[in-house]
Amino acid sequence: MQFGIFSVGDVTTDPTTGRTPDDTERVRNMLTIARHADEAGLDVFATGEHHNPPFVPSSPTTMLGYLAGLTQHITLSTATTLITTNDPVRLAEEYAMLQVISDGRMDLMMGRGNTGPVYPWFGQDIRQGIPLAIENYALLRRLWTEDVVDWSGKFRTPLQGFTSTPRPLDGVPPFVWHGSIRSPEIAEQAAYYGDGFLHNAIFWPMEHTAAMVNFYRQRYEHHGHGQADQAIVGLGGQVFMRASSQAAWDEFRPYFDNAPVYGHGPSMEDFTRETPLTVGSPQQVIDRYAAFREQVGDYQRQLFLIDHAGLPLKTVLEQIDLLAGEVVPVLREEAEKARPAHVPANPPSHAERVAAARAAGTVGEQHVAGEDTWTGRTAEDDVEVTR
Repeated sequence: MQFGIFSVGDVTTDPTTGRTPDDTERVRNMLTIARHADEAGLDVFATGEHHNPPFVPSSPTTMLGYLAGLTQHITLSTATTLITTNDPVRLAEEYAMLQVISDGRMDLMMGRGNTGPVYPWFGQDIRQGIPLAIENYALLRRLWTEDVVDWSGKFRTPLQGFTSTPRPLDGVPPFVWHGSIRSPEIAEQAAYYGDGFLHNAIFWPMEHTAAMVNFYRQRYEHHGHGQADQAIVGLGGQVFMRASSQAAWDEFRPYFDNAPVYGHGPSMEDFTRETPLTVGSPQQVIDRYAAFREQVGDYQRQLFLIDHAGLPLKTVLEQIDLLAGEVVPVLREEAEKARPAHVPANPPSHAERVAAARAAGTVGEQHVAGEDTWTGRTAEDDVEVTR
């Protein structure tokens, strides 16, 4: 099982000191956090994509491409790649380039974003969020799997004889996750293509997460990609740890109370009871997160949000050390002991995807225009959603 961290890249005043970093400092701190996570032995670093204050990560591939040259082992990913407001042609080019630069040590997570004004800034209508996600991703897949693309759709100008460059590394596109909190259409999209599904449950009770994940698993099996328990699942969560539970609560409370994403709302007591937010000792984090498989089944990736709400860089690096040194080894061992042999331990690596494509004879194959590799159907015409 993979364990890592994700960042939303917020620029937030430290409520205990009144100090606010500028954008440059925040970006550079994110780079330091990613390098430290790699050195500590975590598996994944993921950055969000935002185009509005108080968030700074507007160009994920720039950041991840730079990190590819600085890190050694960690998988570089996105916590959101905006499939709705980015041009699929640019996504195809930028993430294939990142794949080449990182030698396949990357993947990405498609999302629609949660900031309404972003849509008109990029010439789109938020009321078309789901159709945009479906059409844009269908085109993106064709750009990665077909050498020459002729295409027309609803949301962008047609393409005639277009070839996206560079081509995917070894002829195999990056592995894709689809992230959604509340939309079964996106879980269906992930299942339709046999992609991964990540439910970032930082604001939701686990009962809701379980319902979404189980829906995705059922549809994954329905579309013929394997058994439901073999579907590739990821979860998002958030933690703050100190040696004692009381010390963690005392230190984190002012950050929680003033955080731009959830401050001035439910109390920290309510939030830790109703969502995966866990504030306490490393053992309390272990106990809480080890139990999640009882609700969602065996899953392949767990990401933690730890660098938000104005927390100082020193504190964030200490949190990484606690995760990597005290929490992850135990959670990994527990997950491996419980996992049935037929269930994947991790998301597929680039090497595994290349080997599978070669075994199937699909490397370099020219696919029929618009058809899915496995089902032979098009997502635009055939997405079936069971509510």
